Amino acid sequence: MTIDIDSWLKESAGKLPEADETPLLSCQLLVGNVLGQPRSWVVAHPEIPLTDQQLEKLHSLREALVQGTPLPYLLGHWEFYGLDFIVTPEVLIPRPETELLVTTALDWLKLHPNRRRIADVGTGSGCIAIALAVKTIEAQITATDLSQPALALARQNAELHHVQNKIDFVHADLLPSDSSTFDMICANLPYIPTGKLATLPVSKFEPRLSLDGGPQGLTVIQRLLELSPSHLAPGGILLLEIEHEQKEAAIELAGSIFIGAAIQVLSDLAGRPRLLQIQTPEGTPL
Repeated sequence: MTIDIDSWLKESAGKLPEADETPLLSCQLLVGNVLGQPRSWVVAHPEIPLTDQQLEKLHSLREALVQGTPLPYLLGHWEFYGLDFIVTPEVLIPRPETELLVTTALDWLKLHPNRRRIADVGTGSGCIAIALAVKTIEAQITATDLSQPALALARQNAELHHVQNKIDFVHADLLPSDSSTFDMICANLPYIPTGKLATLPVSKFEPRLSLDGGPQGLTVIQRLLELSPSHLAPGGILLLEIEHEQKEAAIELAGSIFIGAAIQVLSDLAGRPRLLQIQTPEGTPL
């Protein structure tokens, strides 16, 4: 019996877990992945029959999705800030809430045309560094990560978007060990409290190194805050993604380290506190 795209989509969408809020979209993306076509083509060609080989591959991918494997890992790529990124289980999946960091960074860079030295700490897939490099003329970006596989993937993504000459990828535990200074330090570091992480499905598939923020979720963020004063140019800015429940603790922590800085937490599109912003004063370093 011949099965066409439309029949497979109708059957498969009903098999996905309730946690998938867009099952039809997920299935359309799987079909596009197997057929080597964009989702728009899949939608426009519901009558196309699927071969046995294609069906076997689709059933395997669908089963992995049912078992909880994140869709981006099955597809091997994911969109962030209008750009397509290669993703593997070695790196955190880029998420829409992190786009707030990129937008805020770009707005600041437009207001400060002479500030172009940027550090993206814990770069992972490279999505933040690469988005900033694509959108900013003369950007000078240092992207660090403790994971060598993550750095290798980030380099791949930089080459994919032709910005490899604007980004220096450095193997480091947070900031580089030299005395380099930056106008902007930004990071999406692990911020999920250890106890909470064990209860989340994300812990089964995404790298723990990118998720576990210690007992209160601020262990790695605190380390970066303590290291940053000697690496941040006067008048520079820090942009750090946080968990929405950490707003007051993050402000207090930042205030104890950056005396005299303008500190606030910006909310994401869902209205949740998401981005810790620390604007340091001009003049002598902190």
